[in-house]
Amino acid sequence: MENTWQKEFLSCIHWMPLPNLTHILMHFEDTKLQLSKIIEGNINSKTKEWLADKITTITHTKSTKDLYLTYSLLAPKIDVNHAFDTSMITAELINYLKIQNGNFLQIARMYFLIKVLEADEEFFSEKVANIIEVADTSELETFLKFLILLPNPEKYKMVAVDALRTNISPVFNALAYYNPYPSSYFDDQQWNQMFLKTAFMQGNLSAILNIDKRANKDLARIISDYAHERWAAGREIDPDFWRPVIQFMSPALLEDMKRLLNSKNKFENRAGALCCYFSDNLDAKKLLNGHQNLIQQIENAALSWETIKE
Repeated sequence: MENTWQKEFLSCIHWMPLPNLTHILMHFEDTKLQLSKIIEGNINSKTKEWLADKITTITHTKSTKDLYLTYSLLAPKIDVNHAFDTSMITAELINYLKIQNGNFLQIARMYFLIKVLEADEEFFSEKVANIIEVADTSELETFLKFLILLPNPEKYKMVAVDALRTNISPVFNALAYYNPYPSSYFDDQQWNQMFLKTAFMQGNLSAILNIDKRANKDLARIISDYAHERWAAGREIDPDFWRPVIQFMSPALLEDMKRLLNSKNKFENRAGALCCYFSDNLDAKKLLNGHQNLIQQIENAALSWETIKE
C-alpha cells in the first residue's frame, strides 16, 4: 500500500500547463555570439568551414534530412575532450559552462541548433524538438543542461517535464542540478515533483537553484508528511529538505521545528534554527529561545544553508 507521501509524489506526475513565467532567472546576453566566439577561436579551419557551409545549406533549403545528418556528424568531427579557450566570453557564461562541465562537443551542438533556430525558428523548432526526443542519454544530458540557452526555451518545456519521470540519474540531475530552467518555467506541481524526486533519490538538494523563490504551501505540507514517515522508520532526513518550509509554518510544521531544535542530531538542530530564524512567523522565532548558540552562528554567518552540513 502506498503511504501518504508516495501518493502526493505520484500525483505530481501528470503535467498541467501554466502560463510562462515572465522573469528568467539566468539570462545570457547574445548567447549565439558568445558561442560563436568559442567555436571560431577553438575549431580548426577545415571543420569550421564545413560547419558554416552546412548551416548555410540547411537554413536556405530547409532540409530536415541535412539538419539531422549534420547534427549526427558533429560527434566524429568535434573532439569532446578538446580543451577550449573561453577568455573571449562573459564570466557569467564561463561559470555556467564550468558548473555544468560543458565540453566542446556540447557547445558545438548547442551552437549549431541556435544558429539554425535563429534563421527560422518557426520552421526548425519542431525539428529540434524531434532531435531531443530521439537523443541518447549523453545527448539528452546536453539538451537539459543547456536548454536555457536556446531561443524561446519555453517551447521545449515538455522535454524537461518528461525528464522528471526518468530513473537515469545523469539525465535527471542534468535538469535538477544548477539548472535555471525548472525555476524559470516549471509550475509549482512540476517544480515540487523535481524537488521531491531529488530527495527520494537521495540526491543533492543544495544543487537545486532558487529553492526559496519556488517554495510553496503544498510542498511544505508534503515535506512534513514525508519527514514523519522517515522518522517513524528510524531514517535520517537531509537537512536541506526543510528549506522550502520557512514561510509556511503551519501548526504541524511548528511541531516539526520543535523536534528538530531538540534533536540530538546537530544537522537537524541547524535545519530547525535556519527555518525558524528566517521565518516571518513569530511563533517559529520564539522556538529559538534557549538556542542562543545557534542564533549566534547564523548572525555571524557561521551557519547558513550553504554551510549546514559542514
